[in-house]
Amino acid sequence: MDATEIKSLIEDQGRAFEAFKAEHNAALADVKKGTTDVVRTDKVDRINSAISDLQSALDEQAVKLAAMQTGAQTGDNKTRGEYAKAFDRFFRKGDEAGIDAAIEAAIAAGPKAAMNITTPADGGYTAPLEWDRTITDKLKIVSPMRQIASVITIGGNGLSKLYNDRATASGWVGESAARPETTTAKFAEVKFNTGEIYANPAATQRLLDDSELNLESWLAGEVEAEFAYQEGVAFISGNGTDKPKGILTYTTAPSHPWGAIPIVNSNAAAALTTDGLIDLVYDLPSERTPNARFTLNRKTQGAVRKLKDGQGNYIWQPGLVSGQPATILGFPVTELAAMPDIAADAIPIVFGDFARGYLVVDRTGTRILRDPYTNKPFVQFYTTKRVGGGVTDPTALRYHKVAVNP
Repeated sequence: MDATEIKSLIEDQGRAFEAFKAEHNAALADVKKGTTDVVRTDKVDRINSAISDLQSALDEQAVKLAAMQTGAQTGDNKTRGEYAKAFDRFFRKGDEAGIDAAIEAAIAAGPKAAMNITTPADGGYTAPLEWDRTITDKLKIVSPMRQIASVITIGGNGLSKLYNDRATASGWVGESAARPETTTAKFAEVKFNTGEIYANPAATQRLLDDSELNLESWLAGEVEAEFAYQEGVAFISGNGTDKPKGILTYTTAPSHPWGAIPIVNSNAAAALTTDGLIDLVYDLPSERTPNARFTLNRKTQGAVRKLKDGQGNYIWQPGLVSGQPATILGFPVTELAAMPDIAADAIPIVFGDFARGYLVVDRTGTRILRDPYTNKPFVQFYTTKRVGGGVTDPTALRYHKVAVNP
């Protein structure tokens, strides 16, 4: 899609939003008169859905543009190139001898090569470095949480962070007054362990033998789609056991040394309100708002699109240029499909600085086990990657709960 088509999409979204505002205002006027036009209400919903579709199309084009700039990075020495060729033979023919020879050459080449090209004893092999980078780069593009959170790659089983409980005390005293001992801060440790995520795509041996397609790209696409789906759910609601700890699981104080993520109510029993969203924005400390954003699912965004401020202006506004997200109350919106729908006592929105508030932990290396036996005539490629995640700073985030203020 070229720039002209992208511009046309933006213009179409703008026109659709103007039509939505006109019809929605008319529907509100009908309600004030005590009447309801079913046809108009249905039209409002259809236009609202069309705006969401146009926004999704714009987001998809932004992803494609980013993907065009993301390619597999080539290895930086002859050893990696030989390993990549051997991996291709292993991929197509199951030629493990070529892999083993390449690994021996890597070890002989020195520590740097050996660090990136290793093999476990169970017959699984790490993908070539550039292939592994391709998977990681694609996940960053398609996974919304990876786009907005901090991401770190580690070489061990997990990551530990120390947190100061901020309990150091002080006090004012007179010149000759006693100065008793004050409380001292203590440290607490939070571990970000990794769980194993897997995909198991399959292809026939004949396809592997005869195909002139880039089979590694095909496999990368299959793995990326499955990993992105599984991560999307885990980053939101994962329980932290063999998977990331989801952002919605920090509702109680023991979840983190700095306490739970604070909750701001919507001030309605089963709906969102403009005043509630304004309360949400202003509850976040001002030093966290420059990088703050709203995260919610598609249905919730459709509901927010109908809300207005005290001057009758819609608080949701479309992005005006390609790649720029829609905004709510001036803050960017990231759509996370796994977020809950609007319902009593649900948390359909999280607001805050996600780069400071949430951490994604990648364990180095994507591993592949070639299995030609389990599902003949298909060859399965059991592919795994270890991923973890959790909240690093609950004070940088806010939950928005559907509930009346106490």
